[in-house]
Amino acid sequence: MAWLHSGDDALRARAIESARKLAPRQSDTTTHDLGFLFYPSWVTAWRLTGDDTWRTGALKAADSLIKRYNPRGRFIRAWGALSDPNNAGRVIIDTMMNLDLLAFASRQTGDTQYLDIAVEHAKTAQRVFPRPDGSTPHVYDFDPATGAPLGPGTVQGYSATSCWARGQAWGLYGFTTIYRRTGDKEFLNTARKLADYALGALTADHVPVWDYRAPQQPHDIKDASAGAIMACGLLDLSTATGRPEYRTAALRILTALSQTCLTQNSTRAEAVVARCTRHRPAEDGVEISLPYADYYLLEGILRVLRPQDVDRAIDLSSV
Repeated sequence: MAWLHSGDDALRARAIESARKLAPRQSDTTTHDLGFLFYPSWVTAWRLTGDDTWRTGALKAADSLIKRYNPRGRFIRAWGALSDPNNAGRVIIDTMMNLDLLAFASRQTGDTQYLDIAVEHAKTAQRVFPRPDGSTPHVYDFDPATGAPLGPGTVQGYSATSCWARGQAWGLYGFTTIYRRTGDKEFLNTARKLADYALGALTADHVPVWDYRAPQQPHDIKDASAGAIMACGLLDLSTATGRPEYRTAALRILTALSQTCLTQNSTRAEAVVARCTRHRPAEDGVEISLPYADYYLLEGILRVLRPQDVDRAIDLSSV
């Protein structure tokens, strides 16, 4: 993304070097995070360079991801080795962001099974995550043997009945993306519900608190990463719906992050964005810098300033 904006080939070289380090993860079947890892790196590298090595590796990662699909419950398992019974029925809202790797694999190979699995997971998530008011839990558990729903939970949020802000942002972005890949208006409607709840829960400074339903909100610690992700999703949602108010809200968030959450002389990390919270319940990373905040802030800014370049990198087209 930085190379697209600057044309600085040193940044391009660093991006390629960093992406190559992910090569061993193509065969990783212990996590759902393969879309997070390979779409903005290997898929983007292929789209920008034409080097088929990147495309081939991304397709291998998609093959690894679909091994986590549970056909009884119609969901992609979030965590744990395939042979590990712990967390075997655990689904998290974050997984919506991994589905675009599968959509990419179907487009490239002509094999519909990848997109079919993505759609089935999205339909399951659509059924169990959004509450009537548009908020979501972080986790939903199923019986892995039967696929029967067990109920909501959380790991990184405050409780099973709260609304972890970054998870809400992942859902907003992910449901908008799967709408673009399928044209299914129900996915778009779900994205709007999640967006409307999150916008209604924002404080006056336009930087999300870490959990919209934690007891100390709205006077609670922040998660700027949730804001950066949310802004990207809102820009996408504005285009998909033709509603300018989503774009206006995204611009307010990006402006707020740029004015109040950037690092200047951080001694803790080489980072752009501060005031991010990784895992508040475990007191693991409270108001620190996180790499996904940096990435999505830049993606959001370039979605505004250079949308055609962002389209080249991550494909903003619809069916």
